[in-house]
Amino acid sequence: MDAQGRGQAEDIDPADQWVLNPDTGDYELRLPSSAPQSPVPGPRRAAPAPEREVPAPRRRRATPEEPPPGRRDRRRPAKKKAKKKSRGKKILLWTGGTMAFVILAVGTAGYLYLQHLNDNIESLPDDGASTGGFQKDQAINILLIGTDKRTGSGNDGYGDKGSAGHADTTLLLHVSKDRSNATALSIPRDLIVDIPDCPTTQEDGSTKVIPGSSGVRFNQSLGQSGRTPSCTMRTVTELTGVKPDNFMVADFNAVKTLSSAVGGVEVCLAKDIDDPDSHLNLPAGKHTIEGEEALAFVRTRHSVGFGGDLSRIELQQQFLSSLMRKLKSNDTLTSPTKMVKLAEAATEALTVDSKLDSIGKLKDLGMELGKLDTKNLTFATVPVIDNPAEPKPVTVVLKEGPAQQVFDMVKNDISFTEVKKKEKEKKKKEDAAVAARLEGAKSEPSEIRVRVLNGGASAGSAGRELTYLQNEAGVTKSENAGNAPAEIAKTTLEYAPDQADQARALAEILGLSGAAMKPGESVTNSQGLPTMTLTLGKDFKGAGVKLDATSAKAPEDLQKSTADKVECAK
Repeated sequence: MDAQGRGQAEDIDPADQWVLNPDTGDYELRLPSSAPQSPVPGPRRAAPAPEREVPAPRRRRATPEEPPPGRRDRRRPAKKKAKKKSRGKKILLWTGGTMAFVILAVGTAGYLYLQHLNDNIESLPDDGASTGGFQKDQAINILLIGTDKRTGSGNDGYGDKGSAGHADTTLLLHVSKDRSNATALSIPRDLIVDIPDCPTTQEDGSTKVIPGSSGVRFNQSLGQSGRTPSCTMRTVTELTGVKPDNFMVADFNAVKTLSSAVGGVEVCLAKDIDDPDSHLNLPAGKHTIEGEEALAFVRTRHSVGFGGDLSRIELQQQFLSSLMRKLKSNDTLTSPTKMVKLAEAATEALTVDSKLDSIGKLKDLGMELGKLDTKNLTFATVPVIDNPAEPKPVTVVLKEGPAQQVFDMVKNDISFTEVKKKEKEKKKKEDAAVAARLEGAKSEPSEIRVRVLNGGASAGSAGRELTYLQNEAGVTKSENAGNAPAEIAKTTLEYAPDQADQARALAEILGLSGAAMKPGESVTNSQGLPTMTLTLGKDFKGAGVKLDATSAKAPEDLQKSTADKVECAK
């Protein structure tokens, strides 16, 4: 074959030479019956013979291992593969383009739906009262506020129609840094508090400072005098020492729409209830409630417990526990219909702070909350007592020691369900000699003599601690000795060797570690008797608060429950 023939043959794609034999079902190499100078017949030849037929059955099968007799193997596997790859690319481009169009269409619909949800969200400024928003790698504190505002259809028949929307139900939700546990702390609406001055953003963008109030009900921190949720935030911070990251506000409609969106929540009553004020009429036993009935359940109070707000708080905690379980159930999470209803209900019913003003931010918060096991979510109520200043108490005040203890546990990220393992290990590793100071006989509280000095705690701490020791701890032989000569970082208790039994008893009351106990000398009190010296350092957290945070436990009489159980309201 000359160079021209070889060049022409090289330009012919071998894939065109292979044809399917219908009799054998195999592909065979088609060869010309004339013009031997050209290895391949077909439409690319200058003078094709269309009438020529090649009887395929007479051809010997060509195999990859053996070319036909007298011919060079013209197959070029590399180009054949390249040809198929080219066709494959066309298929992929076509299907990929189609899929891209489908994804784009769905994505556009999804985007428009997300925009719709974003438009549902109503937000208010936090006015600098928050931390700036929750962080994924830190503990989370969300202030949940339920108002008594009567907006929306069907709500005219409930209570005060003209309410500005007070903080009727308030919970401080604390989620631990490691997401292993959480605490929902209910703050009674009738708790007497001091509301601080509240800088508040007006509609025109200006800032107005709403004056604070002393000795008023907590629920006046919202709605009263034009106060916004940022005022409630500041009040909670001043009350508990915990600064919320974000707030969420829900009115009556939120209870109705959210309970219906999940298909109802299960609650339990230990007795029949027929309350004309809340419109709740349910017999004893378990019920699945939603909508109007759910709202009536969380509002009733006259027919449960002592008939007050504290009894209603227990019902609300039961409802929220059940709602949390339903939200995390497979029945909800695997139902697209329920998830869409939830998204609609939540974005329409909730008012959030400006740091949570998009569906994306709410989703991120939801992902963090979703890591929590409901058995480690504790519902608790701030410890309170009837207001002693009222002949017939209708308001309450803090039960100082236990309340400060609860606040301190939240601030120090300590679980109400269990003490963390790392804290237990830390306590086990405490030096044996130091720990031994706590071992031995203990005096009765009435036998303890101690003077209290302020050595770096906030102003007035010594006086408040003295009040706690005398009125709640039974340490009646105690006195305030003013300020210490110098400030110290850690609280200490100095005592003489013959006062060790008193020191151990006081250490147990205060939650002092062995390291805080300083064997030394006694001093003389105002009666001329030997006494110990308690110096409050910068670590002092408040009257009645256990000083060793790692050993802190919830007060024994704390009203609390976990979200993994249904407890019947009595």
